[in-house]
Amino acid sequence: MQINKLRGKELDQLFQAVLSLKDLEECYRFFDDLCTINEIQSLAQRLDVARMLREGNTYHKIETETGASTATISRVKRCLNFGNDTYEMVLERIKTETVTEEK
Repeated sequence: MQINKLRGKELDQLFQAVLSLKDLEECYRFFDDLCTINEIQSLAQRLDVARMLREGNTYHKIETETGASTATISRVKRCLNFGNDTYEMVLERIKTETVTEEK
């Protein structure tokens, strides 16, 4: 894992802070304080790119719909193919939660 190079007290603190958030509103407030609007948009965009790649969309369609560069799309695809499977995990979880909420 690439992130292992950063592993330590500060990153543990960040992840513990994220894990302590209780609901969507707390997430909005925390990330508003923590990140710039561009950083938040980039993170959200990457997750959306992962969802679209997972659904089999073309680079062109993803680029058009999300505004992501081909470099970003390629990086996300590399993570989907050779990463830690966490895009797959979270996309499946939020899909399941959305279905449950709709019932």
